[in-house]
Amino acid sequence: MRVIRTIVRVIDSINERIGLSVAWLCLALVLVEAFEVVSRFGFNAPTKWAYETSCMLGGTIYIIGWAYCYLHGAHIRVDLVYSHLSPRGKAIIDVVCAVVFLFPVAVLLLITSIPWTVEAWSIGEVMAKSYWYPPAAPYRTIFTLGIFLLTLQGLAHFSRDLYFAIRSKALD
Repeated sequence: MRVIRTIVRVIDSINERIGLSVAWLCLALVLVEAFEVVSRFGFNAPTKWAYETSCMLGGTIYIIGWAYCYLHGAHIRVDLVYSHLSPRGKAIIDVVCAVVFLFPVAVLLLITSIPWTVEAWSIGEVMAKSYWYPPAAPYRTIFTLGIFLLTLQGLAHFSRDLYFAIRSKALD
């Protein structure tokens, strides 16, 4: 049990640190958009790179934020029934929902995103929404990393919830 506690804490620590680090990209996103607005409307000189940069920054914040939000319980949940359950009942619902919804979707996303990422690296894919054509592979890698981090965080929560559902006491 000590090994599981350690693994769960390591997963939490990784997602906490990565989530807090990625939060700084919000500042970068605001600066890119502000630069584009001033360039476009103040000097009539729009940039080629701001649109795709803001999409990549926003997507990175979003996808890496999944695991961070799950770590802190900030994800959306229908509380109509859930909020009235006992802590053990909540743990049971969380275990069932993880098995039925979270893990199948996470596995499906990983199965599709890993080849997508590998292909982007192998063919030198570029993003083609603008005339800047930045490489797509780093963004695809971040996408796959975000799904992997969410899956790890799901496993950490699943371990806690399953332990609590069985033993009626917290794992850590």
